[in-house]
Amino acid sequence: MSLAHDAQIVKLGSLTEDAFLGGRVVVAQPERGFRAGLDSVLLGASVREGAASLLDLGAGAGTAALIALAWSDTVNATLVESDPTMATLAAQNLAANGFAARARVIETDLTASGRVRADAGLRADSFAAVIANPPFYSGGTPSQQERRAAREMPAETLDLWVRTAAACTTPGGEVIFVHLAERLPDLLAAFTARFGAIAVLPFTPREGEAAHRVLVRGIKGSRTPLTLLASRALHTPSGRAFRPEFEAVFRGHSRLVW
Repeated sequence: MSLAHDAQIVKLGSLTEDAFLGGRVVVAQPERGFRAGLDSVLLGASVREGAASLLDLGAGAGTAALIALAWSDTVNATLVESDPTMATLAAQNLAANGFAARARVIETDLTASGRVRADAGLRADSFAAVIANPPFYSGGTPSQQERRAAREMPAETLDLWVRTAAACTTPGGEVIFVHLAERLPDLLAAFTARFGAIAVLPFTPREGEAAHRVLVRGIKGSRTPLTLLASRALHTPSGRAFRPEFEAVFRGHSRLVW
């Protein structure tokens, strides 16, 4: 079902309000459990300019879509979330940030059949950009259960996420996923079956260290070969400061160019 943006305040226990893009976006999210952070910002900031319609799969509190909306005055967004409580919270965040007129939340299982998705209001071949941040631990210290879920999410389930993304994208549209670097083989298997012009951007904590995250982008209908981009280090060689290009992204001064 689609959610009205004037939904009552949802009961989620303790919530925090976290500012992104230098305060341009403020997101209410649960204090415990999955918390959106840098991955969501990188994902939302990676959408190419000019995309008129955006789909965020597994949107959670809506952070990635909010970032993309903040970067474009013309994009319209649809957020899909299966958890009713989080779907309601996402709708509240859209309204609180002034995006209710350009965005909606659909509560449905994104891995369901095309007919079920269509009945929920999620139409095929409708979005110029589709983004997703599949479940994996992010921020804080993950529990054993969270670590296990991140690594044991079956490849078939991840493939269903990519299948839905492909079904919903317009010809020539882009699909972008952010995930753990160790899940790159599963992502590539799912992407190469459905997209061309695949680009893989690895992120490392610092120069010389192993990649811990990847962005993977594919273009529907393209036959261009895959491109493995040079890895980018998020932090300066010592300390926790971000390198200037990423400080600019996280402060809302520039998109992620890749």
